[in-house]
Amino acid sequence: MLVRFFFELRNAGVPVSLTEFLSLLQALEARVAFCSAEEFYWLARLALVKDERHFDRFDRVFAEHFAGAERLFQKLVAEVPAEWLQSLAQRLFTEEERAKVESLGSWDKLLETLRKRLEEQKERHEGGNKWVGTGGTSPFGSGGYNPEGIRIGNAGARQRRAVKVWEAREYRNFDDQRELGTRNLKMALRRLRKFARQGAADELDLDGTIDATARNAGWLDLKLRPERRNAVKVLLLLDVGGSMEDHVRVCEELFSAARSEFRHLEYFYFHNFIYENLWKDNRRRHAERTRTFDLLRTFNPDYRVIFVGDAAMSPYEIVQPGGSVEHFNEEAGSLWMQRMTAHFPHLVWLNPEPEERWEWTPSIRLTQQLVSGRMFPLTLDGLDRATAALRRKPALSSAPAG
Repeated sequence: MLVRFFFELRNAGVPVSLTEFLSLLQALEARVAFCSAEEFYWLARLALVKDERHFDRFDRVFAEHFAGAERLFQKLVAEVPAEWLQSLAQRLFTEEERAKVESLGSWDKLLETLRKRLEEQKERHEGGNKWVGTGGTSPFGSGGYNPEGIRIGNAGARQRRAVKVWEAREYRNFDDQRELGTRNLKMALRRLRKFARQGAADELDLDGTIDATARNAGWLDLKLRPERRNAVKVLLLLDVGGSMEDHVRVCEELFSAARSEFRHLEYFYFHNFIYENLWKDNRRRHAERTRTFDLLRTFNPDYRVIFVGDAAMSPYEIVQPGGSVEHFNEEAGSLWMQRMTAHFPHLVWLNPEPEERWEWTPSIRLTQQLVSGRMFPLTLDGLDRATAALRRKPALSSAPAG
């Protein structure tokens, strides 16, 4: 099968050599990619394609040659005994069961009910609909299902419906050295560049030197000028953790591209939405924080501000004091966003979620309103539209806090 794949690539114009093909076989023998069609695809492309101009040809040959192979793998996985895949703390719910589960109705009611449960509960519970436990339909616990609850602990699969999380979570910093797939992002970000000559005159001005020498009767008259640099200043604010774990790779690619393209780049992290504090290092986010008020005082309005996040959260996290999943915020996130848009006229939000899903997520619609509709998908087309918006001089209006 692989030998025929090798010759099909060559027939399609991909200049793959025998040495590269043997490297792929050695990697497969070492189980670099095992029982995963996606892992095999990335491995094969890495080993066989040395010029990104041939990626499209490789993809077409790969799709045609291995059509149906992934279904065969899924059939093999399906034959694994079910008890090997079951977790004690994880439970699957039918649509009928989910329809019976109702939210408590309000933020205050949810917190008040939790306080009473903690006062009354004396032991561990599993699979119920009232107490703090695992695998049930209670609003409190983990590994079960409830349309609006508080996750306590980390047992089983997550439904991503929690409005607050009581858990010590660790997030890792984005890698600014990542290069895979960053070339197109760099090309898109270059549209933001605005060059200016500032600083010490330490670069030879060839045209000026020729002109001055000619005017000086042939006597050499050297002229120097400041280096031409990108004068655009960018402030990158990155959502990290939770549902953003699904988008780490594309965020790292964007982060790496921005670091290489902009000399004046500052970045901070936040979780889900912006509140009174941000941080530079996710490993020390509880100990070393930057007050958002300090950020507003430090960075001038000429900074281009780019938020990156999926904006997928409970609406309480945006409009409700105390709505943050990780701490009690005294002021609503919507108020902090109003302050940001009032201070920074050049502001956009990049969303890695597909654009067709936005209208079905209340928190995304709220965020769009707060940034006056300047939310764009984290795609090359979306990035083009975002950079065009950042080059304009918009008059952003503050959206209502509620």
